[in-house]
Amino acid sequence: MKALVTGAAGFIGSHLCEGLIKKGYSVRAFVRYNSRNYWGWLDNPSFKGKVEVVSGDIRNYDCIKSAVKGSDIVFHLAALIGIPYSYSSPDSYVDTNIKGTLNILQAARDLGIKKVVHTSTSEIYGTARFIPITEEHPINPQSPYAATKIAADFLALSFNRSFDLPVVVVRPFNTYGPRQSARAIIPTIITQILRGDKKIYLGSTTPIRDLTYVEDTVEGFIKAARSDKTVGEVFNLGSNSEISIKDLALLIMRLMRVKVKIISEAGRKRPEKSEVERLRADSSKAKKLFNWSPEYSLEKGLVETISWFKANKDMYKPHMYNI
Repeated sequence: MKALVTGAAGFIGSHLCEGLIKKGYSVRAFVRYNSRNYWGWLDNPSFKGKVEVVSGDIRNYDCIKSAVKGSDIVFHLAALIGIPYSYSSPDSYVDTNIKGTLNILQAARDLGIKKVVHTSTSEIYGTARFIPITEEHPINPQSPYAATKIAADFLALSFNRSFDLPVVVVRPFNTYGPRQSARAIIPTIITQILRGDKKIYLGSTTPIRDLTYVEDTVEGFIKAARSDKTVGEVFNLGSNSEISIKDLALLIMRLMRVKVKIISEAGRKRPEKSEVERLRADSSKAKKLFNWSPEYSLEKGLVETISWFKANKDMYKPHMYNI
């Protein structure tokens, strides 16, 4: 099977490329064009000769159609994902997350692709109205980022209903692991501790999240693609457990055998009405239809993640807050 992965240079995308290679897929990786031929996390000897890298812009239909051509499956992960940045540049999120998804769907329809796996996010649910969150939970975007992802989700589903395009929507909750951006909470905590700081600076520490290790998330993507029961459906991928940001920081401290002071910094907090206070997944639908459930406990995944960041700490700038 030939698979195209958009957003392949990123955190989950690069891990997905690895997972597909291990399972024998022929992988084409779509990365954003730049004049330096920089391929993000794919610029690693472990990928050399194992993926076909194609550069372009997700917002350009001609680029996308050329990249999609010859593929059996498209895994669409390319997106702008930083929530704070969506407050200052919402137009960029509309162009990338909505128009980019439309380009993928149009190309897949025109070329007769066997399946499109579209990436959603748990942020579209907003603060939980009931726990655990099923796929029938009300949609409530609390940031421009979440609003654009909702639009992209429904575009994908509309192409299935209108044109019989074989689309499945995969909705990961908070994924973490090696190579994650410093914008995310776990790298933010780990990298500040590794710097030797006696204080770590976070945003709000009261929100509660459902955290899933990246290898489990990748397995969910691949199983959703392989199953013949997923077309036209939406699937949560989460651990079905929860932890507050404060308790997460304390757990990481324990695993790293340090104790530091937590400072909740106003500049790192979301606007009050935009903060998603609680997320906890119900992933029973994925378990039932394609036998997916996470294998990594939070502690096991954090140990793996901490180990990777220790070995690669010079790649990050923990003294800078990156929106």
